[in-house]
Amino acid sequence: MKIHPLITTTPALAALCERLAKAEFVAVDTEFMRENTFWPELCLVQIADTEEAAAIDPLAPGIDLAPLLDLLVDNEEVLKVFHAGGQDVEIVFNLTQRTPHPIFDTQIAMMAISQSEQIGYSNLVESWLGLNIDKGARFTDWSRRPLTERQIEYAIGDVTHLAKIFPRILKRLMKTGRGEWLDIEMEKLADPANYRSDPETIWQRIRAPSRNPAVLGRLKALAAWREVEAKDKNIPRGRIARDETIADIASHPPREQADLAKVRGLSAGWRDNEIGRRMMAALDAATPLRDDELPPRAPRGAPLGKEGALVADLLKLLLKIRCREVDIAARLLARSDELEALAAGQRKGLQILEGWRYEVFGKDALELVEGRTAFAVAHGKLKMAHIDDIGGDDEPVAHVG
Repeated sequence: MKIHPLITTTPALAALCERLAKAEFVAVDTEFMRENTFWPELCLVQIADTEEAAAIDPLAPGIDLAPLLDLLVDNEEVLKVFHAGGQDVEIVFNLTQRTPHPIFDTQIAMMAISQSEQIGYSNLVESWLGLNIDKGARFTDWSRRPLTERQIEYAIGDVTHLAKIFPRILKRLMKTGRGEWLDIEMEKLADPANYRSDPETIWQRIRAPSRNPAVLGRLKALAAWREVEAKDKNIPRGRIARDETIADIASHPPREQADLAKVRGLSAGWRDNEIGRRMMAALDAATPLRDDELPPRAPRGAPLGKEGALVADLLKLLLKIRCREVDIAARLLARSDELEALAAGQRKGLQILEGWRYEVFGKDALELVEGRTAFAVAHGKLKMAHIDDIGGDDEPVAHVG
C-alpha cells in the first residue's frame, strides 16, 4: 500500500479524493481535541483504500476540505468504513450538517459475528492481523504543529489496518448470512438526528429527576439555556454546569439568585454575576411540559414483582445461552430493560419481538415467559426444551421455567 506524505494543500487533497472516489470502500479515522471546547477541533483526517493511504491536515493554512467532505457525504458509491465511528461522524456532521453515507462500523459488525460487546481498535487489530499497536501517540496533543513522524505514522496505521480488516469481516458476515442484521444498526449510526444539538430537545439527554411536568419544564429551560451559553463561548457544557447540577436545580429551584451560591456544583460568584442572572431568567421563563411532551414511561418502570424479577433473570440466562450458541454479542441482540418489560407482560414496541431478533431470540424468550419452554439439563448441558419434550429421554432431566 502506498503511503502519501502529509497532505497540506487543496490540490493534493482533491487529487487524492478523485482517486478514492473510484474505490469500493474507504477506511476513515480522525484525530481531534475536545477537552476545552464545545465543538470538537478537527486536527487530522486519515483515509485509505486497498491501494493507498494518507493523512490530511485540516489545520494547514488555506486548505479546503470540500473534496474530502464531498467524498464522504455526497458519493453514495463508496462505502465509508469506521471503527467506533460515532465521534468521527459527529465531526463530519458539524462541518456539513450531513453524515457520511453509506456507512459501516467494524465495532458494531464484530457484535454480529462474536460475543465482543465493544471491542477496542487495538484488540481488533490484534485479533485479525496479529499485530500489537504502539499506543504511545494516542493521547498526544494533535493540535500542536508540526506533527511528528511518529504521530503521522500512528494515525495512518489506524486506516491501513482497517482497510485490511474490513474485507475479512465482510467475508465472515456473508458466510454467516448476518449482513442484513446490521443494516438497521448502520442506518442508526448515520442518522443525523443523533448529532443535532437542538437546545429545545437537549434536555432529553439528561437523566430526568422525575416525570413531574413542572420539574421537566424547568429542566428543559435550563438545558436549553446552558446549550446556548456553551455554544456561544465554545466551551464544554460541563464548564457551565454539570448535568447533575441542572437536574438538582430543576427539582429544587432557588427562590432568588443569591440562593445559587448554595447549590452544589456552582461557585459562590453565581449569587450576583451575569451568568447567574441569565440562569434565573431561564428558570423564571420555564413552563410545565404539556402532556404530549412528557417522555414515555420506560419499560423498566413496569411492575415486575418478585416473580416477574425471577422471570427476567431467566430471560437473561436464556440470552446468555443463546449468545454463546450463535456467537453474537448480547448488547446487539437484546437490552436488559426489554427483557424486564417482556417479563412484566409487555408485548408491543420491543425490538426482540421483531425481525431477525425475534427469530434468533425473541421467539424462544416469548415461549419461556408464556410457559411453553423451559431450561433443561440433559447429559450435563443446559439447553432449552419444550415442556412436552422434557423428561422424554431415558436419562433423568432437571428443568426450571
